[in-house]
Amino acid sequence: MATIATTADAEQHATLRVVVIAAAAALGGFLFGFDTAVINGAVDAIRGAFGLNAGEIGITVSCALLGSAAGAWYAGSLADRFGRVRTMQVAALLLAVSALGSGLAFGVWDLILWRVVGGIGVGVASVIAPTYIAEVSPARVRGRLGSMQQLAIVLGIFVALLSDAWLAGTAGGAANTLAFGLAAWRWMFLIAVIPALIYGGLVLGVPESPRHLVAKGKLAEAKNVLRQVLGMSSDSALDKKVDDIAHSLKMEYRPRLRDLRGPTAGLLPVVWVGILLSVFQQFVGINVIFYYSSTLWHSVGFSEADSFTITVATSVVNVLVTLVAIALVDKIGRKPLLVVGSAGMALTLGVMAWCFSQATGTGADLVLPHSVGPVALVAANAYVVFFGLSWGPMVWVLLGEMFPNRIRAIALAVAASAQWLANFVISSTFPALAQIGLTFAYGLYAAFALISLFFVLSAVRETKGIELEDMQG
Repeated sequence: MATIATTADAEQHATLRVVVIAAAAALGGFLFGFDTAVINGAVDAIRGAFGLNAGEIGITVSCALLGSAAGAWYAGSLADRFGRVRTMQVAALLLAVSALGSGLAFGVWDLILWRVVGGIGVGVASVIAPTYIAEVSPARVRGRLGSMQQLAIVLGIFVALLSDAWLAGTAGGAANTLAFGLAAWRWMFLIAVIPALIYGGLVLGVPESPRHLVAKGKLAEAKNVLRQVLGMSSDSALDKKVDDIAHSLKMEYRPRLRDLRGPTAGLLPVVWVGILLSVFQQFVGINVIFYYSSTLWHSVGFSEADSFTITVATSVVNVLVTLVAIALVDKIGRKPLLVVGSAGMALTLGVMAWCFSQATGTGADLVLPHSVGPVALVAANAYVVFFGLSWGPMVWVLLGEMFPNRIRAIALAVAASAQWLANFVISSTFPALAQIGLTFAYGLYAAFALISLFFVLSAVRETKGIELEDMQG
């Protein structure tokens, strides 16, 4: 259905306040990136400290993702009952507690427990931040503000990997001790307390979502928030906007899982699209780069210090291309960027698979030929470029805006849970796949990238410039 321009829509414009509010909410994405990527620099040290095999280290690295799936699953109902802001505060608390527990863990199962707790916080933040940002943003800049979530995620990844490298370098290795007799890998977790507390403090100052306020019957508060974030001064325009929101939400109605039922394998088509977007975002293997890259490059002949440097450089590339994506999303649209990303990832992952087919040795003794190593590095970073331009930010933007208002919170929870489960599958199986062969692993990810291209072309609808109230199921 085409968007019908109204007086209320015409009056909307991006204010400095809405940018600041969106940035504060997106800090949850920073913690998302930091908490999930910080394990990168600690993998080898944890393996040695607790004597873990490939399967055990895979579970230790990826266990937080199970917590994330649970957090994402329940985030929607929590947000509808208690509000978006209060739910973000709970996420901050869980992340701070997890950072302390992980850094002071006594054993591997203790570490797994605290990482699951942090994962729950990450899962909650992953659902609430894009929902909240979409609900306070004018349609014409919603894509750019929604992309702030992905920018925060990649900045979190960058800071996590940079702090890992600095701590390991200061100690002379991730397994060596630093202050208070604690190993460097423990400080990699403990330092996450700082951004968790900052996030918790910032979200204390943001207003509740106007759509949540309307759903709770708090119309005066909703109008006040809309006046602040959309820059609307006309009372008639504000009343019209509140009426539009109330109509789309069917006030006081709380979405449930049964509302997602439809004719296509038991679910509405738009819900399946959201789930598959989430699954493909992970099945292209991006988090193998951000969870295991230091170990990966170390295993094919690079020194530990060089492996950390390569990993940090890759995260810088990720940040820069995400900025480009933010500039393009509301000009080019979501779907064209996804198409370009899928094609580029299929090609670069294919090149990486070929590079590792040229390696000699097995397991920890795997070595890339001198002429092939640079090609693998270029292909890996080109792959990150294509992901950062497309599937990284675009999936979060689409998940925050593609569902009808009536089911948005619960549908986003389902899609985000699917994403975390897919992330767990990829992250927990990579050590075992790597033992079979890196060529097989990256060839598999390349195949999923190619399949994602056909999926986007056939199933994904463009949402650029469409009001949330006009999204169809």
